[in-house]
Amino acid sequence: MQFILFEDPSHFDLLPLCYTRPVFDLRVGIDRLSEKWNRFLPSSPTQMAAGFLAARFSNFDPSKESIFLNGKFIPNESFVKGLLEACQPGHFVQNEQGEILAFSCHPSILVDFDGIVTEEKLINYNLKPLPKLELDRPAIRFPWDIFKLNGATIREDVDYLMSTRSSVQPNDRHSIIYGGDNLFMEPGVKMRAAIINAEDGPVYLGHGVQIQENAVIHGTHAICESSTISMGAKLRGDSTVGPHSKIGGEVGNSVIQGFSNKGHDGYLGNSVLGQWCNLGADTNTSNLKNNYTEVKIWNYKTERFAKTGSLFCGLIMGDHSKCGINTMFNTGTVVGVSANVFGGGYQRNFIPSFTWGGTNNMSTFALKKSFGVAEAVMKRRNIEFDVAEKSIMTEVFEQSKKYRTWDLNAPKT
Repeated sequence: MQFILFEDPSHFDLLPLCYTRPVFDLRVGIDRLSEKWNRFLPSSPTQMAAGFLAARFSNFDPSKESIFLNGKFIPNESFVKGLLEACQPGHFVQNEQGEILAFSCHPSILVDFDGIVTEEKLINYNLKPLPKLELDRPAIRFPWDIFKLNGATIREDVDYLMSTRSSVQPNDRHSIIYGGDNLFMEPGVKMRAAIINAEDGPVYLGHGVQIQENAVIHGTHAICESSTISMGAKLRGDSTVGPHSKIGGEVGNSVIQGFSNKGHDGYLGNSVLGQWCNLGADTNTSNLKNNYTEVKIWNYKTERFAKTGSLFCGLIMGDHSKCGINTMFNTGTVVGVSANVFGGGYQRNFIPSFTWGGTNNMSTFALKKSFGVAEAVMKRRNIEFDVAEKSIMTEVFEQSKKYRTWDLNAPKT
């Protein structure tokens, strides 16, 4: 039996983060959703991505009988066990809200399938519904769910790690650690004269992490493989620093997917950064409106601003985007893929992909030039900017054209 993670229409609510990856490749807590599914399934799951992402991310075997599982859910053992027990060949399972949790069929019947699973499509393929399940788990449906669910997910992840293996013990006599029983360290961590407070929640330090002098880390927190926390950094709870990132200044309740830098002073709160992002020195995000009203942010599916249900939401930034020094982001700002943002004053709260500039002076970041920057940045981490990545970026460039209104309004030549 083959297990395949799939996507549903939430994919479009998760843009720009899911412009460049399926939902199950997003990091929440310590690791990606696909890695969490892998803990609880009898064998490693394969993947079925949507649209132009399929060429890079889809890796299932079309010749095997399969159980398809909705990759946006944050699984635990009982949730996965319940789904596998409920699944029957030729049928699909929904939760009480009508979302597709799982279905079972041979992949060969999914002719001309676009990768986005809906009830209507499954019925068209002659799959039949089973009674709805009361099984319930948190899921990533909108970008803000990532930071809202992050603290609880870190705690689950650390509990799992502590139940399966032992932590390395810290050995720097100049570092101060409170709540040491809640600290989980992988081998190769280098920590010097830092303060870690894990009394209010666990702290995870991944392989090869470096914590520099006078950094303060307050749980609940996860710092992933080969990341560096700069001198004097202040990292507040419910945050994740993804692998190979460099972080300084103040960070609170934010998730950095990985390979991204916020190396200098400035505040990042209630935010999500994609991969290959860079925030210039003294960049600040507002995460609370002065009138204490609910934050709304841009939604790509509806093409209007959507309610977040929260007073707190900072910056959502897609892959390969960057900003200059002293950039100020308004509450609830969405920046697309491969944008280069700079300029004085508060930035607009929706900045399309491949934007060059900011405030009232925006132009298009040419695709070829964006390739050059991406190639240079990734080369620094010994990762190739390959054909698959170029293809994805090209598709995003084309799909996001309609948001770059300065191009649409330009005189035709």
